[in-house]
Amino acid sequence: MNRLARAMPLTTVARRNRKSYLPTMNLAEIEQEALALPDRERAALAAKLLDTLPPPGTDVSDEEVERRELELESGQATAISHEEFVRRVQQERGR
Repeated sequence: MNRLARAMPLTTVARRNRKSYLPTMNLAEIEQEALALPDRERAALAAKLLDTLPPPGTDVSDEEVERRELELESGQATAISHEEFVRRVQQERGR
């Protein structure tokens, strides 16, 4: 093994398969490589990455839901429609 190979950390793939050596890549390099892929491969990669994320809205705890329900019931907060929510978000973003 040459000095350069010993100085650079191995990626997970290289650690598992010592036959091939891949230097680690930072996020900007990974992004650059991904953006260079053909449309079909970028779409497949995006779908795989999205599949690894939790569904939206699943990060709200039961305690948070209960707190918000109590705020609505007590009058501390008022409910708004989805359309009103979207309108306010767009207004804040200057659209």
